[in-house]
Amino acid sequence: MNDRTPLTVKCPQCGTAVKWVPESRWRPFCSQRCRQLDLGAWASESYRVPVDSPPDGDDSSSRD
Repeated sequence: MNDRTPLTVKCPQCGTAVKWVPESRWRPFCSQRCRQLDLGAWASESYRVPVDSPPDGDDSSSRD
């Protein structure tokens, strides 16, 4: 038997505490609503992955 307290994380959408256990169906989100809101934000391009340099062929800093 495991007597350890389950890890608790914050829902990335609303900040509610979520236990990191198999029974937490929507983890790391607290609910299906928060999960859907996050998916919608990705789909509408509200989130962006940062890049350090421009893509190949679009390097305007090397022009003479």
